[in-house]
Amino acid sequence: MSLLPVTLLTGFLGSGKTTLLNRLLRDAALKNALVLINEFGEIGLDHHLIEKIEESDGQQRILMASGCLCCTIQSDLSKTLRQMAIDRVRGTVPEFERVIIETTGLADPAPILHTLMQDPLVAAHYRLDGVVTTVDAVVGDATLTAQPEAVKQAAVADRIILTKQDIAEPATVAALKARLHTLNPAAPILSTDAPAPDLIEAGLWNPATKSLDVRRWLHADAYEAPSHHHHHHHNLNRHDDRIEAHCLTLTESLPWDAVTLWLQSLTAYRGEDILRLKAILNLRGQTVPTVLHGVQHLLHPPVQLPAWPDDDHRSRIVLITRDISRDVLEKSLRQLTEVVG
Repeated sequence: MSLLPVTLLTGFLGSGKTTLLNRLLRDAALKNALVLINEFGEIGLDHHLIEKIEESDGQQRILMASGCLCCTIQSDLSKTLRQMAIDRVRGTVPEFERVIIETTGLADPAPILHTLMQDPLVAAHYRLDGVVTTVDAVVGDATLTAQPEAVKQAAVADRIILTKQDIAEPATVAALKARLHTLNPAAPILSTDAPAPDLIEAGLWNPATKSLDVRRWLHADAYEAPSHHHHHHHNLNRHDDRIEAHCLTLTESLPWDAVTLWLQSLTAYRGEDILRLKAILNLRGQTVPTVLHGVQHLLHPPVQLPAWPDDDHRSRIVLITRDISRDVLEKSLRQLTEVVG
């Protein structure tokens, strides 16, 4: 696991990312982090946390009192990531162990995730650990109703952080949590004062157990809960009604060709609408499972795990989709596995 884990911190304008980031920057758990920020001006870093500011090649670098290193992302994220990897090896920057990328509030997270997956030089040094989305407890419901981007940010999240709960009505918070849970059943909803590792460590690798933790990452049980069936809300034109979370479970082992074909056709025709995909697969001829994850039309290279996490060897494919019914997914997968199988 020598690749550096990258956490994407996203969330709508005013949803409290700055406050959260300032809190994380004080935390000893992040002392060896590189934090990439779109615009320092927007962020307002706590000045008493700042040790020293350097300018190099027109790029501002800030060393925080906690040992974090913050940089502005110039227009090109992949260029910044490549340069930082080189500087880290050369020893011209502290040897950071993880990266947090803070996106602007209006950003669609997909292009940034694509950079991490597609740029071969970036992929040689970094791996996507997870997406953390902040949602404002007070106005979050209204934002989700008004802004399709906000719905997408919540749907692709591995962790949702509910900010400003102290000033929101308890009933408002409860309704918002229920709505977020329907959009994205597997993402734990945490409060801003949760320990930093809980907030940012969302990937397959669990530093606490020093092992690959598929169960925590896939969280497939969340989809099987009966509460999850779509309740159509009184307001039917909500963006959320178009978004559904599915967990497909297959008992027989799958031929890899069929799975590849299915994923290729799905992403080619409906890539925009596959917001997030995570899977653990029992492939024919393999004694260990293969793990996949993707965002829209891009898939991370498959990873073979050293062993199955438990006795359950079924393939599970977890998808968050827009305007794609479970029926279509199941039928297309069944057809391909029959053809190739």
